[in-house]
Amino acid sequence: QVQLVESGGGLVQAGGSLRLSCAASGRTFNYYYMGWFRQAPGKEREFVAAITWSGDMTYYSDSVKGRGTISRDNAKSTVYLQMNGLKPDDTAVYYCAAGRRTPVQRTSNYSYWGQGTQVTVSS
Repeated sequence: QVQLVESGGGLVQAGGSLRLSCAASGRTFNYYYMGWFRQAPGKEREFVAAITWSGDMTYYSDSVKGRGTISRDNAKSTVYLQMNGLKPDDTAVYYCAAGRRTPVQRTSNYSYWGQGTQVTVSS
């Protein structure tokens, strides 16, 4: 019922910036918030940030707090993740997800996932 497509990943130098986009379609009204997760090789998928479709409630992991900004454009049904001051440890596949349950940090509370976009940060 919901389709999510991420874009904006790429190769950047440490200290650089990227803006990731997640275009949502389908029955998005059934999902109260959108989240960004990331998964590096050999590691578990971890929470990055989340935002509600209304009310502008935002949530950030400690690893990106102060460097990442999540935002949305309801008219375009698109969620963004601006990442600044990128570090090699930020290298991962970044996934967009649609959720309806809390806490937003839990992977299991999301029902739909995008295909992911690769972010590689060189040192």
